[in-house]
Amino acid sequence: MITNSKIKRITYLGLVVVTIILGLVSRRIDFVPVITGDILYAIMVYWFCRFLYFARPFLFSFILALSFCFSIECMQLIQTPYFIQIRNNPVLRLVFGQGFLWSDLFGYFAGAGIAYLLDRTLKNTLEN
Repeated sequence: MITNSKIKRITYLGLVVVTIILGLVSRRIDFVPVITGDILYAIMVYWFCRFLYFARPFLFSFILALSFCFSIECMQLIQTPYFIQIRNNPVLRLVFGQGFLWSDLFGYFAGAGIAYLLDRTLKNTLEN
């Protein structure tokens, strides 16, 4: 039997996958601004937080997503051989990035904010 909670989890997981695809496609299109990847990364992290904690408030997922994204960005300041080796792997480089940029923090805030507002708006629309 498919419950409401399973539907929510499947929906959020689907949004994660769609956002990953959009992010990968955005890297192949020259005219797409670089910050778009950071925005989509934060949106993906927000959807994943909702997948894990769908019963928690939207604000919880927003703060958790921002905390995760900001932590990953700050870890880019650490340049030990271990972290450099991780960042040399093409897949892990997508997750952990290359170097710290203040502009990335803005992109993360914008992306998590967009996902948060979209999530709240859709919930309110579906309930009315």
